[in-house]
Amino acid sequence: MNYPGTLNEAVAQWLAQNGQGALAGKTADLSASYRKGATSSHVDAAAYLVARVPATFAANAKAQQALGDGLPDFAPRTLLDIGTGPGTASWAALAQWPTLEQVLQCEQDKAFAALAAALNAASGLPPLRNAEVLLKSEATLASEVRADLVIASYMLAELPLEDMARLAMCLWARTDGVLLLLEPGTPQGFARLRKVRDVLLGQGASVIAPCTHQLPCPMTGTDWCHFKIRVQRSREHMHAKQATVPFEDEAYSYLVLAKAPLSPSGSSPNKLGERQGSPSLSFAGGGGRRPEGGRVLAPVAISKVAATLRLCADGEVRQTVIASRDKPAYKRAKKAQWGDVWEFEP
Repeated sequence: MNYPGTLNEAVAQWLAQNGQGALAGKTADLSASYRKGATSSHVDAAAYLVARVPATFAANAKAQQALGDGLPDFAPRTLLDIGTGPGTASWAALAQWPTLEQVLQCEQDKAFAALAAALNAASGLPPLRNAEVLLKSEATLASEVRADLVIASYMLAELPLEDMARLAMCLWARTDGVLLLLEPGTPQGFARLRKVRDVLLGQGASVIAPCTHQLPCPMTGTDWCHFKIRVQRSREHMHAKQATVPFEDEAYSYLVLAKAPLSPSGSSPNKLGERQGSPSLSFAGGGGRRPEGGRVLAPVAISKVAATLRLCADGEVRQTVIASRDKPAYKRAKKAQWGDVWEFEP
């Protein structure tokens, strides 16, 4: 995994200095607690860096890329990373947006807050070297703390579903431009995001991704919206997980919401908490118009006669079949990936 700046070296140095003994057992415990939706408190930091950070970084990078695709003119200057852990979401954001100047990270766990500060100092990235790490929860932040981009990555799973409305309003109050939420790609992770979506649509939020519409979520029954990214394992990762294959697939769900109304131009705050207008926002395609299409919800099923896409579009989940005789569309469908936006022909 290639992290921005000198973070690869910083992670390796931290692991060398803080020991990697018995990582296999600690990693197994971490994976078991992660699958159960347990909190990150008392998690072994070394095991987390080796076993979870590569996949967490990759999922953040994909979700943030979807944000960038949906809002190509969005140029945030300030970032608020809530539940930062070692800072993984901030790393992905700095790789995605070179416009970022100021980073504020919040973390309730003392060990992770200390780890984030140590890696920030060795990151080689000025916004991280100058970042402030607060040992606080989102609820105890000062009311004036706001940012162009607010990220909460793998944080909602630590709270019960009935807390989602309160948390949604708390995060939204700190958002000047865009709010990005990322969770494990499980039915429980999706249920939390769906609750946040319902609450904030009622507050006038614009859904940027993964939804291509503002309508009620069409997922029913045991269905849930999630995506997967393949992550190449390092030698240390394979050893820690006692793995036999050189990759793993990380399932994730995410939600990107923008303040509305979206405007084609504007100015960002100079500092976190000093609002001087809104950051530049526009939907893909310009003019505040969404692309006419749907999100691909599963791997494309390809045969010699047709390609079948499962799409969420216009407030419904449906199958779109592209016959092989329609050569341009069939060729395009064969290249479509799970998680892409499939744009319909005019």
